[in-house]
Amino acid sequence: MKKFLALILTVVVLSSVFPYVNPDYESPIVKVVEACAPAVVKIDVTKTVRTSFFDPYFEDFFRKWFGELPPGFERQVSSLGSGFIFDPEGYILTNYHVVGGADNITVTLLDGSKYDAEYIGGDEELDIAVIKIKATDKKFPYLGFGDSDKVKIGEWAIAIGNPLGFQHTVTVGVVSATNRKIPKPDGSGYYVGLIQTDAAINPGNSGGPLLNIHGEVIGINTAIVNPQEAVNLGFAIPINTVKKFLDTILTKKKVEKAYLGVTVMTLTEETAKALGLETTSGALITSVQKGSPAEKAGLKEGDVILKVDDQDVRSHEELVSIIHTYKPGDTATLTIERKGKIMKVQVTFGSSSEEETAAAEGEKTIDVLGITVANITPADRETYSIPEEIRGVIVRESSGKFGIQKGDIIVAVYINGRRYDINSVEDLERVASGIKKGDYVALYIYRNGARVFVSFIYQR
Repeated sequence: MKKFLALILTVVVLSSVFPYVNPDYESPIVKVVEACAPAVVKIDVTKTVRTSFFDPYFEDFFRKWFGELPPGFERQVSSLGSGFIFDPEGYILTNYHVVGGADNITVTLLDGSKYDAEYIGGDEELDIAVIKIKATDKKFPYLGFGDSDKVKIGEWAIAIGNPLGFQHTVTVGVVSATNRKIPKPDGSGYYVGLIQTDAAINPGNSGGPLLNIHGEVIGINTAIVNPQEAVNLGFAIPINTVKKFLDTILTKKKVEKAYLGVTVMTLTEETAKALGLETTSGALITSVQKGSPAEKAGLKEGDVILKVDDQDVRSHEELVSIIHTYKPGDTATLTIERKGKIMKVQVTFGSSSEEETAAAEGEKTIDVLGITVANITPADRETYSIPEEIRGVIVRESSGKFGIQKGDIIVAVYINGRRYDINSVEDLERVASGIKKGDYVALYIYRNGARVFVSFIYQR
């Protein structure tokens, strides 16, 4: 008994010697979450998608019993993402890939209240979009913007979102790196200037805020690395990039992007050696548009663009993606190589909006082919690296039912062995109107620097 009492006394003494550490401490992250979570929303989306046949069995089945293939099945699909309110009237920032093409959008707040929302505007390439809660005479909690240009590696990073549908999940890490560049999953270009974080980001986090320790939004969570390849590698669009384009999204429903006025190709080691260049990667200028910002800045055919400000350029696609993070009127310093010499050139970007407006007015939907086309603009030539000698019309939108892709240049159309050159939208309209059921059709297309045929038997 005496031994037991002695043991109890020892425990009591030790407890007084080693007291509970930091009894009044509260993590600053708790305060950030308490202040910010009410402005973070879960976004549920339904979209209509068109599916095509890829299994030859089904193609044979439909041909046998119905005589023709349907253009594709349309079906409703559901998806979810995150977003955050940035204005008390209920305006929400998120990713374009979360809400683009949505038929219905529903948002859920932290308190469980649900609202219908409408799409306001956005940009697929930059992957930013604005939606608005359909509610009147109501003020919502909202988040303020930080300054992503001042973000430092190693500082706290807090993500709030809805990974895999687990509503209002909080994950914490640090800013692992800045100014990252990663290819987009669909191969359409690059995400550039990204903030990298090890705060866990999963499917469903897309569109949610990345916050600093002061509760300010420093980025929009956007992408992750394949978990089978790596873990804790998440990326966010810097909020300063979003702020550049927010006004035009709200007023014009779209982004006004910068325009340089060059046609470029990715420099290869073989080409570099042939031209006597020191560098072996970059964007090689093959032509300069007359009267363009590039010409005014003194850029010349044969120059290799190595950097835009502090962002390295290793390919044509990277150059276009970087330029499109600037807005018209912005000034940048281009680092170039010209005949073996490294130079710096100041350029003030122009706007392609007037060209795009004119092109949009001339856009036509070709129902027979399931596409919308327009005449090629100088901005198109820059974006898709289309040489001056290539003539035709550019595909703005495609249902995909014949394998035609956005950005394709339709140069010619063959129908039952006869070739029709396409130099304008009117040319394609006229030729397409003559396509009849049972015709053998082939489109001669310029795509990503190559010339390809897309062929089919027209069945409708």
